Amino acid sequence: MTGELFSPLHLRSGQVLKNRIAKAAMEENMAGDGQVPDEKLFTLYRQWAAGGTGLLITGNVMVHAEALTGPAGVVLDEYAPLGPFTDWAEAGKSGGGAIWMQINHPGRQVASDMPGVVWGPSDIGVSLGKHSSRFGRPTAMTAQQIDDTVTRYAVTAHRAEKAGFDGVEIHAAHGYLLSQFLSPLVNKRTDRWGGSLENRARMLLDIVKAVRSAVSPPFAVAVKLNSADFQRGGFDAEDARQVIGMLEPLGVDLVELSGGSYESPAMTGRSTDTRTQAREAYFLDLAEDLVTTSPIPLMLTGGITRRGTAQKVLDSGVAVIGMGTALAVTPDLPDRWRGGREADRRMRPVKWSDKALASAASMAQVRHQMRRLARGSNPRPGTHPAIALVAEQRKQRTALRRYRAWLAKPSGAA
Repeated sequence: MTGELFSPLHLRSGQVLKNRIAKAAMEENMAGDGQVPDEKLFTLYRQWAAGGTGLLITGNVMVHAEALTGPAGVVLDEYAPLGPFTDWAEAGKSGGGAIWMQINHPGRQVASDMPGVVWGPSDIGVSLGKHSSRFGRPTAMTAQQIDDTVTRYAVTAHRAEKAGFDGVEIHAAHGYLLSQFLSPLVNKRTDRWGGSLENRARMLLDIVKAVRSAVSPPFAVAVKLNSADFQRGGFDAEDARQVIGMLEPLGVDLVELSGGSYESPAMTGRSTDTRTQAREAYFLDLAEDLVTTSPIPLMLTGGITRRGTAQKVLDSGVAVIGMGTALAVTPDLPDRWRGGREADRRMRPVKWSDKALASAASMAQVRHQMRRLARGSNPRPGTHPAIALVAEQRKQRTALRRYRAWLAKPSGAA
């Protein structure tokens, strides 16, 4: 599965990625009216498409209109108009690469001021110390709600294909719903969805099966999985190894490895685990172990900013290099690498001691860069994280009012 950065990758579905560089999912929180993409996202993705990336993976698109990670989240359910999504797919493919839609349900990771539902495998809330009240208290899902959610994923995938996307990535990492079911710390169920790893993985496996049945054979199906949760007693690398083995017979094209959750935000380099600190490629040590046994090509995301690091990751056996922040700052980074150049800008680091606040500020900084790109402006990575965070909070308050009004309409119900 190794290869040069600019060599093609043939997937089991028959799809061919033109190179090994992927724009990993970053939650844009830039939905237009009606929780659908608009010109802002089209402009943003045309910029990335023009930069030489072989694969663009969208920020998470919600399968359930009443359960969003943020009030400006994009929703693709059975009621959403397809036109805006068709335009989004066309923008993403305008540079000759592929575009996949990441599809997701937040589960318990829903802000306490959001309308709608807060669900989880169990009624265990997000634990962030003094910040815990930022999230709603979840209720344990019923069997019917689980079945309905499986169907929602299949509906979203089917409609994504109709809109022109080349694939979907099912988000089972970062502490969202499917990651919650996988975690023995959060999933305390005693029925067929709890207990053993096979039971905790059941919802993810059922969703993969339903999605694969709802789309055509050439349509790619990927899964984003934590290499570890970085919490004592949580989902770990051996669990990840076993789940990858369970996914292989189901026709999965690619597994993206990341790590962490809101409680231990390793995906922003802020976990307490020394393996993710002070270096690029946060999860490479874990990926190097998993790649030796994985029957599915792996993609690694987290902290990769330089070509030398990307090549090191490829040399380890990983098939695809995923980048997020680096492409928000330098959208043409793949073309620069091809020409022997590196990025000339880096994001201003957040060195706050409060991990939860630092993680929120880091994400606000990235969204600030994406919004500048969406306006046709150059990124400004030196923006102070506090300024980015305050601006993000203001935008979220405006978006929350709009989302509340939209959800109250009959057409917004799910």
